[in-house]
Amino acid sequence: MAFTAADVKKLREMTNVGMMDCKKALTESDGDFDKAIELLREKGLAKAAKKADRIAAEGVVCATVCGDCGVGAIIEVNSETDFVAKNADFQKFVSDLAGVVMSENPADVEALKACKLGELTVQEALQEKVLTIGENIQIRRFERFDASTVNVSYTHMGGVIGVLVALQVSDNLKGNEIVKELGKDIGMQAAAMNPAFMDKSQVDEATLAKEKEILLAQALEENKTAAKPKPEQIIHKMVDGRIGKYYEENCLLQQAFVKENKVTVEQHIAAVAKELGGEIKLVKCIRFEKGEGIEKKQDDFAAEVASMAK
Repeated sequence: MAFTAADVKKLREMTNVGMMDCKKALTESDGDFDKAIELLREKGLAKAAKKADRIAAEGVVCATVCGDCGVGAIIEVNSETDFVAKNADFQKFVSDLAGVVMSENPADVEALKACKLGELTVQEALQEKVLTIGENIQIRRFERFDASTVNVSYTHMGGVIGVLVALQVSDNLKGNEIVKELGKDIGMQAAAMNPAFMDKSQVDEATLAKEKEILLAQALEENKTAAKPKPEQIIHKMVDGRIGKYYEENCLLQQAFVKENKVTVEQHIAAVAKELGGEIKLVKCIRFEKGEGIEKKQDDFAAEVASMAK
């Protein structure tokens, strides 16, 4: 079956694939559009496999809350370059994935890939994005908060950092705009200060023991050069006092509130609850920063130029 340049253009508009790939697909399928699309999808699978070993450390974090049901979701999807991360189509794809997380409540990333996104599965849609965008794209992680809490999202720097906050509130405060503003402030705090823990009660024994060991070594070293060295039992008491400083720096609720540093986040939450005549408790706070913990590829520009000159 013959095909024209207009057919190639039409296939490109339908698939967002390059003109030459569309022409090849129509040639191989003898002008059959359905077969051509199928071929392009198959090539997309092949391209996805080739690109899968390339490091995807850029991307977008999307934190959002459903305006109708109150369910919240936060998801990180990685790309290879910041250029793709800023692409409107890529960002919409990430937002759509967050919607699937909210509606389908998948158990993990693999379960999410099996969910439907329009007429395709998420996995198929992901492979099509790899084909059209031309980069390795990976769904890295997500979290979902159900509607039993007041959920508030905060996004920083266009998706570089996302935070999802869950507040447990008394019935008279559900839907209260001041509570939502409080949640936004907590999200902003978490984004800016990057606490390791939500509350000091969550600091595990191993972390605490290691921190005490470091503080003790510092205190003993200071004591060696002190004009009046202190007894060892006093040194240990000093270390216990300094642990409080560790909590203030690393635990969200014990941190100084960014908008009023004379009170802690915990104290600010209590003050807002008292003012509104109800109860508010921070029960969950998830912070994702795009690419954190992923070792980025370091390009050797000189070597690349030399290889091109061969």
